[in-house]
Amino acid sequence: MDSVSNVGVLDKAVGVLRALERLGGPATLAQLQLQTGLPRATAHRLAGALEQHGLLRRDGDGRYRLGFALLALGRAAADGFPLAESAGPALLALRDETGESVQLFVREGDARRCVVSLQSSHGLRWIVAEGALLPLAVGSAGKVLAGAANPSARRGATSWVQSVEEREPGVASVSAPILNAGGEVLAAVSVSGPVERLGRRPGQAVGARVVTAAATISATLSGVGHHLPASR
Repeated sequence: MDSVSNVGVLDKAVGVLRALERLGGPATLAQLQLQTGLPRATAHRLAGALEQHGLLRRDGDGRYRLGFALLALGRAAADGFPLAESAGPALLALRDETGESVQLFVREGDARRCVVSLQSSHGLRWIVAEGALLPLAVGSAGKVLAGAANPSARRGATSWVQSVEEREPGVASVSAPILNAGGEVLAAVSVSGPVERLGRRPGQAVGARVVTAAATISATLSGVGHHLPASR
């Protein structure tokens, strides 16, 4: 298991939690060991410690599940981040108007974190899990958060950025920035879907709608924007 924080035991413990997240359901110790690559004894010790803290629990068959303490932590995190709630109506409208998946990203160091993900109703769709940490260097949302601008956009206007098959084959996306009153980028709104539906110039298809949604969210933040740091 690769080290992320240079605190080995913490990285391994979080790896156990992430393994359960990926599996999407209960897991035996053997499954956790396979997913994390940890020695059996280490996986067992960490799972036991996480269970003591309420971050893991056991079901009736003795399999591991994510613990209920994570619910309280998730609520506390959401309460401290009003942007996701404020953006909700505009994101839902954007998903319904375009018929494609919609995401809200914020910058986290040299990466971007998906804080809201709404899935398309199409059988063939692009899914980004909420909480996923993705690179800044590729993808339209990464470019928005890194400060890239669409050269075809009008000077001084809120612009969209598009990408086609940069991070994943067959996927296109369009993103636009959410701005605070000072014009700083707080987050990025994205529409993503298969190239066969969005085309190789997805900005022409949905760019205006994405920009409108981003502007709507920016406008709703006048009462909470001072609590939200700009992306850096």
